Amino acid sequence: MTTMAQEARARETQAMRRAQGTREAQEARATEEARELQRARESRGAGGSEIRRHELAAFLRSRRERITPEQVGLPRGARRRTPGLRREEVAHLSAVGVTWYTWLEQSRDIQVSVQVLDALARTLLLDPSERAHLFQLAAATDPTPASSCAGVTDAVREVLDQLDPLPACVQNSRYDILAYNRTYAHLLCDLDAIPPEDRNCMVLIHTHPQWRESVVHLDETMRLMAAKLRASMAGHLTEPAWKMLVKRLQSESPEFRENWERYEVVATRSKTKQFRNPHVGLLDLTHTDLWLSPELGARLVTYAPADEVSRERLEKLYAFARVPSAETAESGVRR
Repeated sequence: MTTMAQEARARETQAMRRAQGTREAQEARATEEARELQRARESRGAGGSEIRRHELAAFLRSRRERITPEQVGLPRGARRRTPGLRREEVAHLSAVGVTWYTWLEQSRDIQVSVQVLDALARTLLLDPSERAHLFQLAAATDPTPASSCAGVTDAVREVLDQLDPLPACVQNSRYDILAYNRTYAHLLCDLDAIPPEDRNCMVLIHTHPQWRESVVHLDETMRLMAAKLRASMAGHLTEPAWKMLVKRLQSESPEFRENWERYEVVATRSKTKQFRNPHVGLLDLTHTDLWLSPELGARLVTYAPADEVSRERLEKLYAFARVPSAETAESGVRR
């Protein structure tokens, strides 16, 4: 009896060992399969990155070769053989190293910041579609405002149109102009003619001659806007779009650099502003911000006439602005 029990236990032990060995073998196979799958994914990812780098290099070369030196303010010279711009010229105009840019056109595996991509897009005179393609090839997110904004709903656009002849637009806290109505389009300049990536009140008031001419109290307004921007930037210090905006303004405007160094901050507030419009004359308008969400993000900016003269002049400005409205609405340029 004892012998039979011992044999039974022995057989049970052997069965358990076989089962354990099977489980271990299965686990080993599963582990190896997972490793193979990971290696395959990494290989595909590396291959995808390599393809993107080659496409990016080819795209940069093609854009560089189509631009003449005269388009970017450079002399052609008598011995120029390279079609378009030279690599060193693109590097200089974009404020990057020549060797670094050469590596980029050679498909080297190097890191490209959004600031550099923005500079290259401007140097190479890329249109909005080409700019989007550049950032996609670089696997980066374009921080500049697009020609349209998903946060601006059809209902908000309807409100903008219904506010005419009162000038109105939608801005974010970085002063990007995301949408606007017809009267606002001609309040300070021909806004439709401004590229979407440059439709930013800070950029325009510091760099655009007609916009600057339209603001009656220019120095005071620039100082106030710099203080408001610094207050808003406290919650966005690490975001590329904000840093790029400040860097651009510092490089293009001595007035902004001076005001930025003051480290002044002010909260948003309504006030009466004066604009000098080339079509209807002086306008006294009360500025009001209406926030579109609980957070201080996008806001509806409105300008109501402060007197009857300004009201009549806004009506005339709206009548002027309506003339090209059918064409611009059809082309989709405005918003």
